[in-house]
Amino acid sequence: MSFWKRHQIVEKNSILLIIGILLVIAVGGFVEITPLFYLKSTIEKVDGMRPYTPLELAGRNIYVREGCYLCHSQMIRPLRDEIERYGHYSLAAESMFDHPFQWGSKRTGPDLARVGGKYSDEWHVTHLVNPRAIVPQSVMPGYPFLAETDLEVTGVVEHLSTSRVVGVPYSDEQIANAAADLKAQADPDSDGADALQKRYPKAVVRNFDGKAQRLTEMDALVAYLQMLGTLVDFKLYNEKANLR
Repeated sequence: MSFWKRHQIVEKNSILLIIGILLVIAVGGFVEITPLFYLKSTIEKVDGMRPYTPLELAGRNIYVREGCYLCHSQMIRPLRDEIERYGHYSLAAESMFDHPFQWGSKRTGPDLARVGGKYSDEWHVTHLVNPRAIVPQSVMPGYPFLAETDLEVTGVVEHLSTSRVVGVPYSDEQIANAAADLKAQADPDSDGADALQKRYPKAVVRNFDGKAQRLTEMDALVAYLQMLGTLVDFKLYNEKANLR
């Protein structure tokens, strides 16, 4: 019997075809999954990465709550046009503490993976309150209420504790001081500002929304945005690329 006739037997018999498909999927899955059991981590460790500060984490929660990920991605693909516009392509380690990650699925607005430090706090506040004051053709809705809404500080200790359960390496000291650190990051004159920066390297301490007398949701969201893309020193990666 020729090969083609044998092949027709499988094609005409649905049960044999299903069995064959399952066998192929099983072998392929085994080959792909087995090596992962011998790896300690599938994410390359990157110097500079750290868990979010309590204020940044609160800002991230607001970012998710308001659906910002629906119009803004946080994933720069390794394509020339994206790298030239946004900066170094995204690394897996940059999302290792995200639950859930904020890669996004579309870009009505620009990618935000490297937005940290690109604009001033005042720019962000103005843009969030009235986007068209910055970009006249913007279709982004305004969020003026963020500047008038006091940030809810209860539950931050529990949030850090829960994050540690799913793998975010918060220390006992960071969890114990979470409430104080949340307030200290928006108050450069506070006694806890120095301690916060020791617990969270590269954490920026300043009044983000321009209202020193209040801790608002705007403080938290701007703190989160100003951190994005600032933890990893991409100059080292660019230097390695040039050496190659």
